[in-house]
Amino acid sequence: MVISRARAWATRMPGSGWMIVALVVGFTIGTFIAASSPVVEAAQLVGGIWLDGLRMTIVPLIFALVATGVASLGMDDHHEAARLGRRLPLVLIGLLIVSAVIGALMVPPLLGAVTIAPADIAALRSLFPAPPAPAVPGAAETIRAMIPTNVVASAAEGAVLPLVIFALILGLAVGKIDRDRAEAVLQPLRGLADAMIVVVGWVLLVAPIGIFALALAIGATVGTAVLAILAQYLAISISVTLVLIVLGYAIARFAGGVPLGRFARAMAPAQAIAASTQSSIATLPAMMVSADRIGIEERNAAAILPMAVATFKITAPSNTVMMALALAWMAGIEVSPLHLAVALPLAVLSSLAILGMPGQISFYASVAPTAIAIGAPIELLPILLAIDVIPDMVRTVANVTHDVAAAAVIAPPTAVDQ
Repeated sequence: MVISRARAWATRMPGSGWMIVALVVGFTIGTFIAASSPVVEAAQLVGGIWLDGLRMTIVPLIFALVATGVASLGMDDHHEAARLGRRLPLVLIGLLIVSAVIGALMVPPLLGAVTIAPADIAALRSLFPAPPAPAVPGAAETIRAMIPTNVVASAAEGAVLPLVIFALILGLAVGKIDRDRAEAVLQPLRGLADAMIVVVGWVLLVAPIGIFALALAIGATVGTAVLAILAQYLAISISVTLVLIVLGYAIARFAGGVPLGRFARAMAPAQAIAASTQSSIATLPAMMVSADRIGIEERNAAAILPMAVATFKITAPSNTVMMALALAWMAGIEVSPLHLAVALPLAVLSSLAILGMPGQISFYASVAPTAIAIGAPIELLPILLAIDVIPDMVRTVANVTHDVAAAAVIAPPTAVDQ
């Protein structure tokens, strides 16, 4: 019900083209307006209200999605992953963890190499609230803070990580109790998730207006320098995704036993479709052909690939980590290695919680909790959403490549005539 509700609202949302137009027009107009102008103040008000409309859905949406998703898996004795054997979930979840680690290792040095004038960075950071300056807690305090001794207080304070941990534990427990009683618990949570999807849909219907207002305010404050910052952000995003694509070829070769030349030739048509459609689901027929060309039996491909498309996006954890770290960097907030290590499982879990949802809704449901967990502000998330159409083409290619590579690992292909 949650997924169908999300897809229904996705059909009513404005296309990414309108968001890009709003972004460009807002920046352009903003560069010709003084930062102290009443127009800028009005834009900040409109953009802030729109952003608050999205922010208010994060806690209830992610809580309901994690709790119901984990509980449903525990209740389903005939889950398709179980019938395919233990290798499928182990391989897919293992790759998601690798993706998050790659993002954590690559992004900090890439952000450190960004060549932007200090004055421009200072102007951009002036848009964010000043980061808190309390002493950084030690490892023991940080770990204990993850346990939600008062889940209501955690929700009120916006402490996403303890709330997610509680939702995870609740979902595991509900999945183990009597089915009728479990359904009595899950139905209100599913209703809550559906309602939050409706609210997000309402807010995203006017996304071009909100993005225009935010872009105008940023353009008036920072000027054209923000375009250089966003361009380097795009370069970092694409660089991380290209590494994941190379990893997919390596997995197919060394773990799946598929010669690189054969894998590259088989994947080329599917990758072209993935880049043009930006949809793994739309690429599924071409992926079936690719799997056949590298020697995966049709019955195995028919069981594995739909499951992989529905439950596995290799780029989701690394992209979530990258965006969270980029937001922290833009706001001048230092993320300690300990806090980053704590955020990695959250990035993996959030990427699983939003499976099957349209990009605009899943964008917030996956990125916002991780960003909040490391203390990064989310004011620029709508701007990153507007330009996300560019790296999303490359990410879809990476997702499709890893779907077939994972299938080769789970069901080793037989030799085929070339």
